[in-house]
Amino acid sequence: MLSYQETVIRLVLAAAFGAAVGLERERKNWAAGMRTHMMVCLGASLMMMVSSFGFSDILKTGHVTLDPSRVAAQVVSGIGFLGAGTIMFLKQGIVKGLTTASGL
Repeated sequence: MLSYQETVIRLVLAAAFGAAVGLERERKNWAAGMRTHMMVCLGASLMMMVSSFGFSDILKTGHVTLDPSRVAAQVVSGIGFLGAGTIMFLKQGIVKGLTTASGL
């Protein structure tokens, strides 16, 4: 189980690293800037912590079967969905948004 301080430190670091990536993208006037990257990193970090540590009390009971890794798998699917939504086909042979999708 994580302590309150360790949880806050992990979330603050995730937000800071996401903001750093987003600031670099805003500096170049690309799509998906600081707020977008910060929120994606913060949300993914929170869901991974819930997946890893959120079900420990339930798993200790003998009659419950649960797979917490499914939460983490859905985070990967959700971020992939966000990334796919940023890819745009402008004309025949012209694709825009690949770096934004890979950043997310």
